[in-house]
Order: sequence, then structure tokens, then C-alpha cells
Amino acid sequence: MSRIGKLPVSLPQGVSVSVDNNVVKVKGPKGELCQKVDPDIEVSVEGGVLTVKRPTDQPRHRSMHGLYRALIHNMVVGVSEGFQTKQELVGVGYRVEAAGQTLKFSLGYSHDIYLQLPAEVTAEVPQVKKGANPILILKSADKQLLGMVAAKVRSLRKPEPYKGKGIKFEGEVLRRKAGKTAAAK
Repeated sequence: MSRIGKLPVSLPQGVSVSVDNNVVKVKGPKGELCQKVDPDIEVSVEGGVLTVKRPTDQPRHRSMHGLYRALIHNMVVGVSEGFQTKQELVGVGYRVEAAGQTLKFSLGYSHDIYLQLPAEVTAEVPQVKKGANPILILKSADKQLLGMVAAKVRSLRKPEPYKGKGIKFEGEVLRRKAGKTAAAK
């Protein structure tokens, strides 16, 4: 039995789950999410606990068992608590401004970069002390969408290994390389 798949998902206060025609809908204070589930996987809700079951021990069923349990658990956590990522802009003159659903980046290029966020994702840029790196906080109930948006933001200027300049996740440890050294003769 899958160690992840066999774990029950407890539903917190204010979260409701409905299952019909292999579509799981989760509704909570932070929003509503839905996920289509494979027809072989059985999802049931009883007394505030959601369980995911598989019909056989085939490798395909075993892999989907853990996958769908994890996806449903992320949906439940998302609509009740929400998810957030913090990204740090490391580099002289690197800035970000949030105006509604549009982000404006100054990343050392000859032009500014504008990024339109999906409606489900919100952004905030807290004020930081002078000399500290700017931080971008992205929040959403949908973990998959949040990860894709964060990856898109990071791809605008990936951290480089020599000086560490670029957009990195907060707490991310970059593997640094030594630069050139003068040849000794």
C-alpha cells in the first residue's frame, strides 16, 4: 500500500468536499479548487475525513494512488490556509513593483519587464531596509499555479553561479563557482 496514498486527509473547519463523476471539488474560505481524478481511483468523504482507495496493486494504480491523495491534500490546505513563496532579487539596481495583477521588474536589462499575474495569484512587495535585497511575496490557494508563476518569475533572471546575482527563492542555497585567477609564472 502506498505510504502517502493510505493516509487520510482530515478536513478543517469551513472546508467542504464534493465528489461527482471523478471530479473532486474543494471549497473553503480562501477559494474553490477542483481536480479531475482517474476513474480507477475511488475518493470518499466520511465524517470530516477524506480517503483515497485504489482497486489493485498494479504499478499504475499504486502511482496514481499517492499522486491524487497528495493533490487533494494540497487543495484542502490551499483553500483553508493558502500557500506563499518568497523570492529575493539579488543585484545592484534590481527592483520589483506590484500594481494590481501586474509586476514591473528592473533586472539590469535595457528595458523593464512587465508580467501579468493570473487572477488566483496575489503579489506584494514589502518595504525593506536600505541596502537589503527586495523581496517579492506571491500568495495563492492553488499550489500548482503558484509554483508555475514563481518559476516564470525566476526564469526572468536566473541566479548566476559567480556573483549570485538574479532572482532566487528565499533560503535557496546557490552553488558558487570560483572566478578566474591570475596565472602565476
